Amino acid sequence: MFCSGLEVSEKKKKKKKKDNQESQAVTDLAIDGNDKKEKRKKKEKKGREEGASSVDQKDRKSKKHDKKRKDRELVEDISSESKLTPPSPAEISAFLTKHNITIHVASSSSPVTPFLHFSQLPIPDPLRTFSAKFKEPSPVQACTWPPALEGKDVVGIAETGSGKTLAFGIPALARLISSPPPPPSKSSPTITTLVLAPTRELALQTHEALQELGEQFGIASVAVFGGVPKEGQLKMLKNLHKANSNLVTRIIVGTPGRLLDLMSEGACDLSGVDFLVLDEADRMLDKGFENDIRQIISQTKPQQDRQTLMFSATWPEAVRKLAGTFQNDPVRVTVGSDDLTANSRVEQIVEVLDDSRGKDARLLKHLRALGHKKASTDADSRILIFALYKAEASRVEGMLRREGYSVGALHGDLSQNNRLQALEEFKSGKTGLLVATDVAARGLDIPNVGAVINYTFPLTIEDYIHRIGRTGRGGKFGKSITFFTGENQERGLAGELSRVLNDSGFACPDLKKFPMTIKKKEHGAYGAFFRDDIPATTRKKIVF
Repeated sequence: MFCSGLEVSEKKKKKKKKDNQESQAVTDLAIDGNDKKEKRKKKEKKGREEGASSVDQKDRKSKKHDKKRKDRELVEDISSESKLTPPSPAEISAFLTKHNITIHVASSSSPVTPFLHFSQLPIPDPLRTFSAKFKEPSPVQACTWPPALEGKDVVGIAETGSGKTLAFGIPALARLISSPPPPPSKSSPTITTLVLAPTRELALQTHEALQELGEQFGIASVAVFGGVPKEGQLKMLKNLHKANSNLVTRIIVGTPGRLLDLMSEGACDLSGVDFLVLDEADRMLDKGFENDIRQIISQTKPQQDRQTLMFSATWPEAVRKLAGTFQNDPVRVTVGSDDLTANSRVEQIVEVLDDSRGKDARLLKHLRALGHKKASTDADSRILIFALYKAEASRVEGMLRREGYSVGALHGDLSQNNRLQALEEFKSGKTGLLVATDVAARGLDIPNVGAVINYTFPLTIEDYIHRIGRTGRGGKFGKSITFFTGENQERGLAGELSRVLNDSGFACPDLKKFPMTIKKKEHGAYGAFFRDDIPATTRKKIVF
């Protein structure tokens, strides 16, 4: 067949177009295939990520579930113990004899039956979880919990490190849990529990313990103390909680000075307080605190409508009489003796020196003998060194720092932030030594303090007992080393120190070169002429 040139040209164009279409189709197919591959890859990647995320979520949920299950099992185990046979009278008698416990009750009150097991506590199960850290109640807890949970006034006297914070903390929280807070208003304030402490650090420590236990019940605590701005404390008092809006501030833990300051500004209403605690009560009622304490207590509910608890390691006669003016027929639990007694788990060594000039050398020698390394961060080798004056504490700190030791300081010349930082670094083990004045002598629970060194003897034998009580806490054993020169006020305390040593099974023959007389205990404000039968009067404030 014959074809013209035009027809051939048209056929070539059609063929070329067809080839182009086929080529485009192949290209499109390839692109579609690549797109599908990309989409499939993305989908697979997303699936893997979602799978991993799902596994992580499952792991987190599983861990959370395991924690809840363990807590639930712990509560069930504790609850199941309550089905055990209650302690027999013979067991209770043996417990009281073993720990040398004396319980004084009013003639009209029924005798106290101690709680020898945590399961005996009539408290909500979620609150029982605190007991997981302990084998059994401490003696002061076992004997003060029953009357405190019944709403009676209590005085607890026990050696340092015996668990007094939980002795009043558990009854306080149990009372708050059983009575929901009223809506906040001036006519019905939410603050119903007040804990007074002599030092800022002790107030903060108690606040943190109560806050941790109370959060699960929506109960918040506020720490009120000086040396820091008031703004944060004011917000907490007004129930302005940033972290958790469900919390209601129902507990104040504070020092008298800042508390009075806030009260005078109208920022702190104590008219609803029906549960009052004086921690380290012997100091709160002596050494110049008494007038402040009376003023604060007068703003709480009347004595007959208020439950008042007092705890201390020492209980002098003058303070004992004064405490009676704030309480209604209190149950008094004494673990050991009403007289001054040291922690029985602390080995006491007293070195009598001719003068103060050799103290630095003796201190360095003892640090080496105790095996304390200069840059030590070992949590079990911490040593607390007590000085009498702020300038002395600062000088000793500088000397130790020059010798290459990792050391901190805690005294009144430091800002509150620096004090808290020094205490936290010592607790965490970042610094192995802490030089402090008596602001650190009372109540502070610093774990694993291996030894206490008294560089200078304190002004009273009570402070000596509180100082050495910073070691040997929570059932552990500790060691105290004391430098005694007989200078200034020390000479008159030799007799009392010798008695404390003898009562604890220790001796220091070199003390006998000083007078062994023991002075009668006197009140810090009234001396030996203190009387408790004089009614307290309120002073009229004169405004100029």
